[in-house]
Amino acid sequence: MKVLFAAAEVAPFSKAGGLADVVGSLPKYLEKNAEIAIFTPLHGLIDVNKYGIKELENSEMWLTFGGMGHKFRLFMCKLPDTNINVFFVHNDWYFSCFKDVYPKWLDPKYEHERYIAFSLATMEYAKLLNFRADVIHANDWHTAMIPVYLHSNYRYDEFWKNTKTVFEIHNLAYQGVWFEDVLDFANMRKDIVYNEFGVEHYGKVNWMKGAINYSDKVIAVSPNYSREILTGEFGEGMDYTLRMNQHKVVGILNGIDYDVFNPKKDKLIVKNYDVKSIKNKEENKKALCEKFGLKYNPERPLYAMVSRLVGQKGIDLIRQVEGELKNLDADFIFLGSGDKDYENLLIWLSNNSSNIRAYIGYCAELANLIYAGSDFYLMPSKFEPCGLSQLIAMRYGTLPVVRATGGLEDTVVGYPLADSTGFKFWGYDGWSMLDAIRCSIDVYKDKYTFNAMRKSAMDADFSWKKSTKEYLQLYKDLT
Repeated sequence: MKVLFAAAEVAPFSKAGGLADVVGSLPKYLEKNAEIAIFTPLHGLIDVNKYGIKELENSEMWLTFGGMGHKFRLFMCKLPDTNINVFFVHNDWYFSCFKDVYPKWLDPKYEHERYIAFSLATMEYAKLLNFRADVIHANDWHTAMIPVYLHSNYRYDEFWKNTKTVFEIHNLAYQGVWFEDVLDFANMRKDIVYNEFGVEHYGKVNWMKGAINYSDKVIAVSPNYSREILTGEFGEGMDYTLRMNQHKVVGILNGIDYDVFNPKKDKLIVKNYDVKSIKNKEENKKALCEKFGLKYNPERPLYAMVSRLVGQKGIDLIRQVEGELKNLDADFIFLGSGDKDYENLLIWLSNNSSNIRAYIGYCAELANLIYAGSDFYLMPSKFEPCGLSQLIAMRYGTLPVVRATGGLEDTVVGYPLADSTGFKFWGYDGWSMLDAIRCSIDVYKDKYTFNAMRKSAMDADFSWKKSTKEYLQLYKDLT
């Protein structure tokens, strides 16, 4: 069986969010049962020398979009510790000119052009390489054009005759919406795709809708999220389309790579530990407090949050109860970047409180130390398709405090249930979050219960092993 993955980001080469982690780790576990090829743009931030990325001979290809020819080249290397080929689509006009995966302040039409070009180039390069995929696994709106192309431009192409498509929704909030003239740029026939059973959505082109309609299977990244997106509350205006396609919507829980996120071997933390030597975790807490200018106190819990600072992540709840957080017998550390409003809030709190500190930006080394050094991990998300941070936190013995939505509901066993691994709250308001934090502070003082919960969290298995079986079965059912 041949499976082609297409994604805008792939760890460790490029990363802006959880999508990169999934596409960079899931194929490793599929490799024994399938031949995998991964296609991704060659972003300007990718270190070609570090990963040994080389250009393939005679890879130059010209494709025409919007009446203009564009030159593409193809680069390749192996996914680290695997025999999986990762192909990087190079284009000076759309990708190599940026040092970000998702550059800010781009013209939205140009953003669409970038991923239309990438999607079509991926399909043409697969043909050139004679990689006749049994399944194409597209991810989020950036590659949602691929199922649409298969339904339109390639519908009579013998090469793709037996290829099935799987479309995975990592976040329904980002759908790829633009005016219908973008179809002219994509060289797609409007009479085939621009209708309510194709890509048309309230008078505009919606690439994600097209992928949902034309794919053979639609995957949501957690079972609970697959149910939530069928409702008006979480459906982001796409719920009726999803209900119409409910027969092909499935939920498969994301996993994390336990070789990458392993406190016993992690070289980015101060002191390694595992479930049997969890007392060594305190050394990381000491180092983390020192780095952020907080006074270390073993009797005082430390909360952390590593996140994109956007509305989805519940930063509004921090604002609602900022005064109460300042007066709690606890410390808080935030790491992330995003909306300027949220960045300024955290900077102000960091400068005007003794127990709250913030680092605006992203630093992988610091993120790992935060996972290892904090006692609790805060995720007050408004919605969360799956969430990887809570899985990483539990792996490091840090108990998540989460709003019970999406994958957070699926993965965290809330106190005081047996074998609980964290704390849950349901209402999307600061006071519900504050109640959960206060409950966790009380549990922190009860060291027997606290340590039992930490061990339960570290023993929980969210590796890719179980999910891989579900993906393989889904592929086999299609082919």
